[in-house]
Amino acid sequence: MIGYLKGKVLYSDAGTIVLETGGVGYEVQCSGAAFAKLVTDGAGELYTYLQVREDGVSLFGFVSMEEKNMFLKLISVSGVGPKMGIGILSSMNVGELAAAIASSDVKMLSTVKGLGKKTAERIVLELREKVSAAALPSAGAVQDMPAEKVTDREEDAIVGLMSLGYTRNESLRAVRRAVEGGAASVEEIVMSALKNM
Repeated sequence: MIGYLKGKVLYSDAGTIVLETGGVGYEVQCSGAAFAKLVTDGAGELYTYLQVREDGVSLFGFVSMEEKNMFLKLISVSGVGPKMGIGILSSMNVGELAAAIASSDVKMLSTVKGLGKKTAERIVLELREKVSAAALPSAGAVQDMPAEKVTDREEDAIVGLMSLGYTRNESLRAVRRAVEGGAASVEEIVMSALKNM
């Protein structure tokens, strides 16, 4: 079981990085926070989860043990696989996710691309007792903040910017400015956002 990696980023693209450690390059699908940090720093560490299936082996990477533990809780829910789990953690941080689950905010969870209402309800139902928002250091402040509402187009642009190494908050702010400036298509939003980054 590979539970931790530390090394140099050899390659990065759309949430996946190749991390060289001990002369071996490990391909890892990362959460948004882990991807942004590693791409920005060019090197670093990841807590990892190894998925072994008949059709192959996949590694998933996280910025902290707290994030990895949340991922393990997510994939324990029926209908949530590792790719969906990493997608959820790329759309919101651990504190935001814990707050959404603890407050049964199915609407917020349903804003995650590819996550339907029924699966969001199942996540809340199965994890509400296991996830205490108050126990998570970053969750308390998040609960007081209104959730940012984004359209599918804005979300696509945000994900595009995050794949270039920007944080979700930086991407969100830049996308909002681009839309306010009149950008309409995903491509226009990304191009306009990049000019103002």
